[in-house]
Amino acid sequence: MKQTIKTLVADDEKYSLEELKFLLKEHPSIQITGEASTGQEALSKIISEEPELLLLDIDMPEMTGTELAVILKKMKNPPLIIFTTAYSEYAVDAFKVQAAGYLLKPVDETELAEAVRHAAELLESRRGPSTGKLAVGIDEAVTYLNPCDILFASRENNTTSVISLKGTFKSRMTLKDLESRLSNHPFFRVHKSYIVNTDMIIEMTPWFNGAFQLALSHTDVQIPVSRNYVKALRTQIEL
Repeated sequence: MKQTIKTLVADDEKYSLEELKFLLKEHPSIQITGEASTGQEALSKIISEEPELLLLDIDMPEMTGTELAVILKKMKNPPLIIFTTAYSEYAVDAFKVQAAGYLLKPVDETELAEAVRHAAELLESRRGPSTGKLAVGIDEAVTYLNPCDILFASRENNTTSVISLKGTFKSRMTLKDLESRLSNHPFFRVHKSYIVNTDMIIEMTPWFNGAFQLALSHTDVQIPVSRNYVKALRTQIEL
């Protein structure tokens, strides 16, 4: 059975709080375990209840949402944060604390669904190391891939495609995030838009201007290698 996401909702406006809870009921993956009306109350409940996800209003009494986020970053296992606010100017602050989402009020159902999906993917990847598998998915549903089955990954139009022996899977995860999650496996960045499984490389041929192309097992796709990565790649794969 798919795990639910323990979620705390924090907003000092009662109407906004109830509206958000109502919208979240449309997402079976979300289990609302608590609510708070101040930043301090939210902090106390996070410490005692250990939610995995926090829907957090920024403009809160006692402690703002961004101030709370800075504190949470120092915790060992902080919840992911989706900020909610009526003001677009807080977007930079949300970026600085690496929020999983940023929603403007009134909250749009489609944007909320996307934020929940992204949070679910991040959480599944966070849980993933115990199984040794990579969690990927464009919706709330998640597919688990053995890293050894992955051929390569590419990034285009804010979407990452993970190509594996089981097929192609889409993800909002950045290549930088993917590199981090696969750091204990033989993967290498060969281009700003490509990561490859070096165990799958069978041939590297010159292309143009010092760049190369890779041929991989199990696919006819030619992978570009930027000239800046050629030397490091050869060091990585050659005896």
